[in-house]
Amino acid sequence: MTSPSSTSGPSKPQFAGYVSHEDLLTCIHCGLCTSSCPTYLETGNENDGPRGRIHLMRGIEEQRIELTEKARRHLDLCLDCRSCETACPSGVQYGQLIESFRNSDHQKQQAADPNHKESWFNKYILRDLFTDRHRLERILWPARLMQWLKLDRVIDATGIVKLLPTPLQRMHRMLPKLKPYESPLPERIDAHKRPARRKVGLFLGCVADGMFRSLHWATVRVLQEAGCDVIVPHTQSCCGAMDYHSGHTDVALQRARTNIEAFKTAGVEVILVNVAGCGAMLKEYGHLAQYATENAEELNQFAGQIRDINEFLAELNIEPLESPLPVRAVYQDACHLRHAQQIELQPRELLRKIPGLEIVSIPEANICCGAAGSYNLVEPEMSDRLGNRKLDHILEQNPDVIVSANVGCSLQLQALLKQRKLNIPVLHPVELLDASQRKLSWDELKK
Repeated sequence: MTSPSSTSGPSKPQFAGYVSHEDLLTCIHCGLCTSSCPTYLETGNENDGPRGRIHLMRGIEEQRIELTEKARRHLDLCLDCRSCETACPSGVQYGQLIESFRNSDHQKQQAADPNHKESWFNKYILRDLFTDRHRLERILWPARLMQWLKLDRVIDATGIVKLLPTPLQRMHRMLPKLKPYESPLPERIDAHKRPARRKVGLFLGCVADGMFRSLHWATVRVLQEAGCDVIVPHTQSCCGAMDYHSGHTDVALQRARTNIEAFKTAGVEVILVNVAGCGAMLKEYGHLAQYATENAEELNQFAGQIRDINEFLAELNIEPLESPLPVRAVYQDACHLRHAQQIELQPRELLRKIPGLEIVSIPEANICCGAAGSYNLVEPEMSDRLGNRKLDHILEQNPDVIVSANVGCSLQLQALLKQRKLNIPVLHPVELLDASQRKLSWDELKK
């Protein structure tokens, strides 16, 4: 980054990204966002809150502030949870600001040092392994065998895992108890009753399909019961969030084109997503148009087809269910559902259709659990602080089950529960709807 100008005034800012420099000026510095910012609540440092970070970004772009490692650290510590957007009275699109700034910074670093290589963990684990559902499925087979033979307990008891690099230790810790293997979804699943009410697409994602395929099957069964034909194109790809958030916009754009092509001939009205993080990325594909203006129309059109599964089922107004699940549940708001997509009431409305299910609220429901995509792997200290803060509030309510609509949040909470030796299931709202429809008992569901 160029050092501050020595001329009489700052040079004209060059903010490379979806937002312009003028967007940085929309913040009126009222400070209402600070009480909703997870990192500010933990550190109390103004530079670790949205208002302070916007001030930093503006100063750097105007060349009044040098982008030192200390300044970059304050920006990197942001989870991009976008809770500040919900709190902001001025409608500042903070998510677009921080993402565009990070992409701009990445491009400038690459231009300054073309031979710079990203870390092996970012490249081979986060962007190559986690973004390929087929590769992830293959590599999970040894983990399934290890859990089946209970070798994971031996590894934990002996402390062998401490010999691994820290990122791999975190991955071992985050690995959930994998359910029995289920076959991939077919490309078409018909509604139970004919004629079908709707024809919908289903987005598989990568980690979701690799680790939580049972959630996809539960989603399909609920949709079948609701009268929907479900189309699942096998050529679809990762949503591109991992690449986009790490500055690899060219890869993210290619994944977007792959997904557009995959669903182009499916003939579906909407494309459903049961993972909040993926849904937020897919709904904002229009942001990628800055890097390929010739694709702007199809990127925006595709984004307009995306619906979160909770959002869609609430619109569909499915019938109240008959089979009870008499349990006490804490619904944990995923940030990329509540803040990025502004979906808060719909999951709760759906859960209230299940007889006997008690939904209890928690303090700081709008504060991030610390998962934030790959944040819990690359920022372990802050992630654990936020995760334990969230879990403490949850446990105060003595729940039988924790309900979350994002697999990243589920992985985070399951890891922390395991660390405390607590056996509380973490399930998606759709899994509870499916269990009630299938008349499963609570004991059958929590196995």
